[in-house]
Amino acid sequence: MGKSFFKYRIAGLVSLMLVVNISSPSLSLSPPVASKLAQSNSKTAIDWLNQGLQAIQVGRVQDAIAAFKQATKLDPALAPAYYNLGLAFRQTGQLQPSADAFYRATQADPKFAPAFANLGGALLEGNNLKLANDYLQRSLELDPKLGFAHYNLGLLREQQRDCERAIASFKKAIEYSKNAPEPSYHMGMCYLHQGKLDQARGAFNQAVKINPKYPEAYYNLGSIWFSQSKLQEALEAFRKSAEANSNYPNAYYGAGLVFMQLQQYGDAVQVLQFAKDLYNAQKNPQWAKNAEQLLQQAQNLNYQPR
Repeated sequence: MGKSFFKYRIAGLVSLMLVVNISSPSLSLSPPVASKLAQSNSKTAIDWLNQGLQAIQVGRVQDAIAAFKQATKLDPALAPAYYNLGLAFRQTGQLQPSADAFYRATQADPKFAPAFANLGGALLEGNNLKLANDYLQRSLELDPKLGFAHYNLGLLREQQRDCERAIASFKKAIEYSKNAPEPSYHMGMCYLHQGKLDQARGAFNQAVKINPKYPEAYYNLGSIWFSQSKLQEALEAFRKSAEANSNYPNAYYGAGLVFMQLQQYGDAVQVLQFAKDLYNAQKNPQWAKNAEQLLQQAQNLNYQPR
C-alpha cells in the first residue's frame, strides 16, 4: 500500500494545489466618484449612467450594459460610463468588450487609475501579459495606493513564476486593501511554490481570518499539514474547506488521503466517492479518474481482514 499511497499523496499535494490557483484578476467595483460625473455637461448621459448603476445593484446586468452604452453614445467623453460598461462586460465574461470599454475610459480620462488597473486585469485574464503589465504599471504611477492594481500585478508576476516580485506586490495589496483575502491567499501560493511552508501557512491563515468561507485556502492549509504528517490538523482543514463550499471536490479528495493514511478505509470510501462524483459533475475527468483509482484502493483495503 505504501508505494501506491505515496503516488497519490504527491498528486494531492502538488497537482491539486495548482488546480486551485485560478483566481481571476481583481475588479474595482466602486461607482465613479462625483467629481468625475461632474465633468460631464450632458445630464441625459449621466441619467443613463445612473440608471445603469441602479440596474447593476439589483443584478440586471444586461439592462446596465444597455444603459451604459446609451450614456457613452450621448457623451463619448464620459469616462465613468465606459468604466462601468467594462465592469459589466467583465461580469458577463466578455473579456474583449470589457478591455475595449476600459481602454475607452482611459482615453476619455488619462488620469483614471482604476480604469488602467481594470484594463490590465482584463488583459491579464486574456493572457496578454506584456500589455497587462504596461497598464498596471501606469495605474500605479497614477495611484500608488491602489490595492487591487498591486494585486493584479502580483497575479501577473505569479503567472510569470516570479514569486519574489509577486510576493512584494501581494504585500502592497494587503497594505492598501486590508479586507481582501485574495492577496494573502496568492502570497501563500507563492510561498508554497518556494517550499516555504511556514510562511505559506501564515498567509493562508490570514486569508481565512479575513474570509472564513475560503475553501481553497483551507484546502492548502490541509495540504501543508498533510505533508508534515499532522493528520488530524489536515483533516480539520479539509473539513472546513468542505464546510465553506460543499461542492468543492478537492476538500473530499484531501480528506480521503488522510483517511487512507489513518487506515480508516470506510471513511475514505465515502469521501472519495463524493469527490469522484463532484469531479465528474464539474467536467474534470482527469481528477475523477484519480479519485476513482484511489477509491478502488480504499474499497479493496476496506474489505480485507485486518
